[in-house]
Amino acid sequence: MTLDSAHLSTPLKRTPLFALHQKAQAKLVDFHGWEMPLHYGSQMEEHRAVRNNAGLFDVSHMTVIDITGKDAQAFLRFVLANDVAKLTRNKGLYSVLLNHDAGIIDDLIAYDIDTDFYRLVTNSGTHPKVLNWLTTQKQLWVAQSKQEPHLEIHHQASLCILALQGPKSEAIVEQAFKLSLPKTVLKRFHIMPCFDGWVARTGYTGEDGFEWIVPEATALKIWQALLAEGVQPVGLGARDTLRLEAGLNLYGNDMTIDHHPLEAHLGWTIAWEPKDRSFVGREKLEAIKASNHFAQMVGVRLCEKGVLRAHQKVHIAGCEGEMLSGTYSPTKEVGIGFARVNPHPTQGMPSLKGATGTVEIRGKVMKIEVVSLPFLP
Repeated sequence: MTLDSAHLSTPLKRTPLFALHQKAQAKLVDFHGWEMPLHYGSQMEEHRAVRNNAGLFDVSHMTVIDITGKDAQAFLRFVLANDVAKLTRNKGLYSVLLNHDAGIIDDLIAYDIDTDFYRLVTNSGTHPKVLNWLTTQKQLWVAQSKQEPHLEIHHQASLCILALQGPKSEAIVEQAFKLSLPKTVLKRFHIMPCFDGWVARTGYTGEDGFEWIVPEATALKIWQALLAEGVQPVGLGARDTLRLEAGLNLYGNDMTIDHHPLEAHLGWTIAWEPKDRSFVGREKLEAIKASNHFAQMVGVRLCEKGVLRAHQKVHIAGCEGEMLSGTYSPTKEVGIGFARVNPHPTQGMPSLKGATGTVEIRGKVMKIEVVSLPFLP
């Protein structure tokens, strides 16, 4: 049996809101083994709703993992490239989870929930890989520390995640729930108790917004209450164009196990200080950084009419590369995307800031230019 046929024989997983997506006549697609809404009629309208008003996402396919015990912080400082010791209570940080060759296993958000209690939110497509890796690294960490561990890893499979995103999100939450969550109460990248779960001021669109991590019954109530306020449900299609405009990576497209964070525009997620913190992949990363000879990921804009897509060949400032994520930007009304550019074999990596180059689209060579990320302010 081939891998593809095995996948086809496996029933798709569904979030607890699946019946509501069907009722809203969503176009459903297979997304990493989950049957998820691609759109509810118009991907373009959903994108613009989030940019101008607000949109509601069901992202319950994401993975919630709790790390608890008095050794939770020490363990996460070992497995994550960013440093959770920087966190204060109810604050989160973005990090990558690396293997020993500095390849990216996943990207995630880690929240400091309480004493000896951290919560990770990771991707759906990496679910088994992440859980297996954390379990394996726990065993390695315990062996290295030579002490009885006080550490538990819990996959919270029953929790749902909903995201309300857009410039009017705060006003909508206050109207729908009589709940005031200004930035003075819930700051960006912070989390707090809400209803019988948690709400964070985070998102994947570049807009202000909230993400609830709650039990199924509460998620259903939140979804229905926000739709009653006229909020537009949004599918994976607009989620992708929104995150790309915001300059946010997608695992599997812009970063993979075969790439390290320095070539995925994620160097800022590495906490190099303190120098004596040993984390998985650090030794390899330091050697790569010292070599100063690695690929760079940049944002590019198409200077002609067309759409940028993954794997299209690019030439920029005398260097070869290829497109990663690419799309047509509904906001900018132009083709945009990420490109990974390889250093010149003998001359190294030139400055790519403001550089121009070409991309090959269906046999036609078209002009592109390197632009600053994110694509939107």
